[in-house]
Amino acid sequence: MSDIILEGKDLKKYYPIKTGVLRRTTGHVKAVDGVSFELRKGETLGIVGESGCGKSTLGRLLMRLEEPTDGHVFFGGEDMAKASTSQMRKLRRDIQIVFQDPYTSLNPRMTVGDIVGEPFEIHSDVIPKGGRRKRVQELLDLVGLNPEHINRYPHQFSGGQRQRIGIARGIALNPKVLICDEPVSALDVSVQAQVVNLLEKLQNELGLAYVFIAHDLSVVRHISDRVGVMYLGKLVELGEEDQVYEHPTHPYTQALLSAVPVPDPTLRGKRDQIVLVGDVPSPANPPSGCRFHTRCWRAQDVCKAEEPILQDRPDGVTQHRSACHFAEPRTVVERSE
Repeated sequence: MSDIILEGKDLKKYYPIKTGVLRRTTGHVKAVDGVSFELRKGETLGIVGESGCGKSTLGRLLMRLEEPTDGHVFFGGEDMAKASTSQMRKLRRDIQIVFQDPYTSLNPRMTVGDIVGEPFEIHSDVIPKGGRRKRVQELLDLVGLNPEHINRYPHQFSGGQRQRIGIARGIALNPKVLICDEPVSALDVSVQAQVVNLLEKLQNELGLAYVFIAHDLSVVRHISDRVGVMYLGKLVELGEEDQVYEHPTHPYTQALLSAVPVPDPTLRGKRDQIVLVGDVPSPANPPSGCRFHTRCWRAQDVCKAEEPILQDRPDGVTQHRSACHFAEPRTVVERSE
């Protein structure tokens, strides 16, 4: 287990619901509710799920941009919740984040050189004195931008170029882990491929580990080594990429994958699409037992009464866990060659 670099244990984040003139707490929105996982050195862990399932909140918890209501985040074996301000400043060198929207995550009043070089103001010992401009130009070149554009402003770049600027800022301190919070969802499809290829290139060159948060299942499959599926604040399936995509065991994962478009027309008729009934329940009042039972075709009485735990597949396949009382592998359409 020495290769585990980042670990979440029973992470929870509840946001209070305040009502009335006195703003009394009358309930909680359970954005993240008991999530546990491990990230190994140099691997990519993809986190997928519908909007509002808690993916981005999980990413912010891992960065300690949000304080967890309960649970722990361990980075290199050190509990980040117990780290002091000075200790967190050191940890920030090793764990960075790339935000979703390249239009709002960059300060429009700062030049690209100032944006990418800002981490060096906080960690001035990372580069020698007077070497900041050269390092920023090297970073711009590394992400595929013209180093001579160091004095331009964000509005002078396209969306894909702005996201490259955000990535350059994220890798400036040579981190070990990069949290990618839907880094391509705001980009055109052709630009998405370029940014994903860039992330893979940087991973190979710099030895980075990624937590890649997205709702696009195709993008996650392309870049991830392992995949975790979230529903209403919980991980419902976690395993190797090929196992989760080709033999999903949780009904929710099966429904998600059945909706992915198949480009090869000869394969389209080989897969039955699963249409879920009903709406996603409110995270402020989630169902008892299994949170998916209100939309699940396999649901029985035990699903309403007992919450399933994330455990290995019933057929003995290890490193592929599912939180379902009646989990069973379901083969989906194989990827065409």
